[in-house]
Amino acid sequence: MLRRAAAVLLAVLVPAPLAAQTSPAPKTDASMQRVDTVPIRPAPARPNPNEAAMLSDTSITAMYRAASRRIVAAALRDSSAWERMAYLSDTFGPRFSGTPHLERALDWLAAEMRRDGFDRVWEEPVMVPAWVRGEESATLTVPYEDRLPMLGLGGSVGTPPEGVEAPVLVVSDFDELTARCAEAQGKIVLFDAPFTSYGRTVAYRTSGARAASQCGAVAALVRSIAPHSIATPHTGAMRYAAPMADGANDPALAPPLDITPIPTAAITLEDAARLHRMQRRGTPVRLRLKMEARTLPDAPSRNVLAEIRGSEHPEEVIVMGGHTDSWDVGTGAMDDGGGVVAAWEALRILKELGLRPRRTIRVVGWVNEENGLRGGTAYAREHAAELPNHLLAIESDGGTFQPTGFGFTGRHDAFGLLEQVGPLLEPIGAGRITRGGGGADISPMRPAGVPQMSLSVDGSRYFYYHHTEADVPEVIDPVELARCAAAMAIMAYVVADMPERLPHGSQTP
Repeated sequence: MLRRAAAVLLAVLVPAPLAAQTSPAPKTDASMQRVDTVPIRPAPARPNPNEAAMLSDTSITAMYRAASRRIVAAALRDSSAWERMAYLSDTFGPRFSGTPHLERALDWLAAEMRRDGFDRVWEEPVMVPAWVRGEESATLTVPYEDRLPMLGLGGSVGTPPEGVEAPVLVVSDFDELTARCAEAQGKIVLFDAPFTSYGRTVAYRTSGARAASQCGAVAALVRSIAPHSIATPHTGAMRYAAPMADGANDPALAPPLDITPIPTAAITLEDAARLHRMQRRGTPVRLRLKMEARTLPDAPSRNVLAEIRGSEHPEEVIVMGGHTDSWDVGTGAMDDGGGVVAAWEALRILKELGLRPRRTIRVVGWVNEENGLRGGTAYAREHAAELPNHLLAIESDGGTFQPTGFGFTGRHDAFGLLEQVGPLLEPIGAGRITRGGGGADISPMRPAGVPQMSLSVDGSRYFYYHHTEADVPEVIDPVELARCAAAMAIMAYVVADMPERLPHGSQTP
């Protein structure tokens, strides 16, 4: 109850997006706000030394300007994308791998895609891990009793029924734990590592329990991986095995024989800082941790796919999507319901407008990104023979806030072609094409040379809600989600239809 109240407070207190604040129409709740009442925010003018070439009659920009304007108008006509995202979130709740919630959501997704009338809609089976949280609590017992907001980390073992109670050793990083390893014996180790970036700081969540166990700790806690907090813990995947080369966090991996699995959970930034201050003052600190966490046998699930077949080269594919699963807290609106819906809506808009490209555009709702990457891995394996003809893979998994452009990983000559799409996205503020892009679900295709792309957004608020109870529809603005769908539709359509095949290769030569 405490963490849900904090999550609601967080969603309420964060300022509304600029687009919503400046709307000339009276604002009710997000579900009633029509995006056609909000003017398209013009992008700031930026000098472009290649502008003359890009605006020539033979440029990609000139060829697809009219189609892009139609796509933007269709996307911003109403709030249908937001309504679908909200329905997905509200009706099925958290969509955690291995749960009936997820499977019912996938049933609905496939049925709605078929109703949309795409050329093909199908499902591909995937076995996914089934981790169960159960009841859990963290209680400060010395110097006084206090219940701490917490969330167990996905893949953790549970505690004995009576829980684990022990003194706490707070460390700032792995180096400090190594230096004080002898002190950790029989204690609960808390990693109070300040957030620098997600890529660097997340190692304490994924590998903290492994490091603490090697020093003889009985449990491990981590400061939630986020830059800000209103007493809101953030969950996420952990592992007892050594880090995987492909970055996946598969809890099914057996721990090495020299590691004793210990329970592990995340606490809030505020509580981590408080316990650290108490330790520095020399105040004895003890905690009692209770967790019913357990891992069940793998469960059947599926990726859901839909496509518009290409008119001239149907074997050549532009694939885009997001992940359908979420954590078991919140309702997965931002991570990644909005991403899946943006890609789905992009395909629907193209069909509605009768924009059939030369090549196939495929949308995939990948399953089990959060705690295993089984969906992305299964897709790459199932379509291995087709990957030489996968010309581009686009992922949206950074929130569907105001889009700013796309990041791209691939060949220089491919990047040059994609830069010409940028001006088409400027009317919605998404014209910045940069080097360096990709995503977890499309990463298994990278070794086969499939160029990688990610939708770039204003992510300044993303980690306020990431993996928390606060990941609910209210954090997504309908205008921004519509713009994300428009950006993905334009990018996918241009690459799928332009006369020149996008050069293959996921590495920059």
